Amino acid sequence: MTIEALNKSDLIQRIALKNPHLAEPLVEEAVRIMIDQMIDTLSSDNRIEIRGFGSFALHHRDPRVGRNPKTGKSVEVAAKAVPHFKPGKALRDAVNDSLNN
Repeated sequence: MTIEALNKSDLIQRIALKNPHLAEPLVEEAVRIMIDQMIDTLSSDNRIEIRGFGSFALHHRDPRVGRNPKTGKSVEVAAKAVPHFKPGKALRDAVNDSLNN
């Protein structure tokens, strides 16, 4: 099994190829706007739900005391918010079906 990553420029190129009536710069702008909107929404501590695909939300992590693995010394780790993606049932089913065929 070959593992292939899909980066933003690959996504733009694939969308442009499947939609020849759209110029690639227009597709690039649309993808940029969508990602910016997702960042703004999550930054405002709101949730994103795309039916049939999944949802994005922030998981809040409390501050804690960690350890430097090299020195073993205690280190304060600040509180942070981590984006979390939960796939929807349709996405899970589609992925599982493609893996089983």
